[in-house]
Amino acid sequence: MTMLNPIEERFCLSQHDFNQFADLSGDHNPIHVDPDYSARTRFGATVSHGMLLFTVLRGCLHRHFPDHQLAEQRLMFPSPAYAGEPLALHLEHHGDAPGLVFSARIVNADGHTCLEGQCTLEPDTGSPR
Repeated sequence: MTMLNPIEERFCLSQHDFNQFADLSGDHNPIHVDPDYSARTRFGATVSHGMLLFTVLRGCLHRHFPDHQLAEQRLMFPSPAYAGEPLALHLEHHGDAPGLVFSARIVNADGHTCLEGQCTLEPDTGSPR
């Protein structure tokens, strides 16, 4: 079994990123796009779409493993990620399974987990899924 080195990437999403993702996805929930509305919620500010966080994770997987395709993901979003907040993506390889299996976490500067889960990659055979 070959263990791969852990991967860490740091990034920051802006309100503009939230708005563009809302336009692309059609998810214009005010918790993501309306700072005035969001300020009156328990979050106190706009928060990222969970799938926008996953998009960052998916991009990281593709950059590091361009000859593989995503076969499966299981994700949870336990804490919010805010616009302008520094975030860190952590990937750790786990062996003993077909394909490449990774645990994934996105954490904020306070150490709160905004995304956690597992992703499985398989070699890209060139055929559509």
